[in-house]
Amino acid sequence: MKKSHESAEDYLESILVLRERKGNVRSIDIVNERNYSKPSISIAMKKLRSEGLVEMDLNGYITLTPEGEDIAQRIYQRHKLLTKVLVAIGVDEVTAAEEACRIEHVIDDNTYDKISAVYEKHLGKADREQ
Repeated sequence: MKKSHESAEDYLESILVLRERKGNVRSIDIVNERNYSKPSISIAMKKLRSEGLVEMDLNGYITLTPEGEDIAQRIYQRHKLLTKVLVAIGVDEVTAAEEACRIEHVIDDNTYDKISAVYEKHLGKADREQ
């Protein structure tokens, strides 16, 4: 997978997470969340708009298009599950989240599905009991 594709997925995931946390998302929120420069966020948002993955209103609020939402949800679900799996095998939470962020972009769909099935069968029970 190309690095630029990973970057786009990261931005979409950040927009999703920020929206869940704050309600509305602006570029400055992404700057603060990702610790990137304003110009790099501006360039990224322009690219995501041109690809039809986000929209920006006149007040600068960013929304995910249906396609952008699908990508963001897929990546975020992968991130959450991979983090849980890594923590379950003994990786500390911070490292697990960082590693999951890298893995979520490159893992094959079939491999991810198998990890998900094993997690649900063997480890997910503890999640459901909490």
